[in-house]
Amino acid sequence: MQEVRLFADRARPRRILALGAHSDDIEIGCGGTILRLVAERGDVEALWVVFCATSERAAEARASADAFLEVVSSAKVVIRDYRDAFLPYSGAAVKEEFESLKREFSPDLVFTHYRDDRHQDHRLISELTWNTWRDHLILEYEVPKYDGDLGAPNFFSALSAADLERKVDLLIRHFPSQTAHQWFSADLFRAVARIRGMECNAAERFAEAFYCRKVRI
Repeated sequence: MQEVRLFADRARPRRILALGAHSDDIEIGCGGTILRLVAERGDVEALWVVFCATSERAAEARASADAFLEVVSSAKVVIRDYRDAFLPYSGAAVKEEFESLKREFSPDLVFTHYRDDRHQDHRLISELTWNTWRDHLILEYEVPKYDGDLGAPNFFSALSAADLERKVDLLIRHFPSQTAHQWFSADLFRAVARIRGMECNAAERFAEAFYCRKVRI
């Protein structure tokens, strides 16, 4: 499998936009890749946006984002309080949020939800991402859940064992409200990374996987 280095042109700004419907989505879907990019490129600028969060979940999300973005040169974390599972019914307001983000930040790379995710909040964020940033590199991440909607991704980010363990450690540490759920466990996060690592023949056997609709080289 051919390996391509993200941000190979060191002269370009390294601006990352990470979008998540819920407080732990970004970390689950692309947390390891963000840790890898931050480690490889010390001058990363990041905008991290979570749309649905209660006060408890917002505190968790902010602490987690701060940990994942600890060493970036510039980071902004935005936490909104839209109602979980009802995001499409706030569609007009959420669309305005995207328009505001577009005016504020021009990313080199956008992380968003998988377009065919079975969670309605996730699908809306993915749809609005593509409506808003039409000429950008967009990677759609996956979130394992009861719906069984994991697909066949076409873009892989190989992770070191150390990056994976840091991702898992930060997830478990910063989201205690979720640890009672069967789907929120260290062994599940490692298992998904191991499967994706096998699929892309990753050197250290672990990877995160994405869906890339189009890319220009």
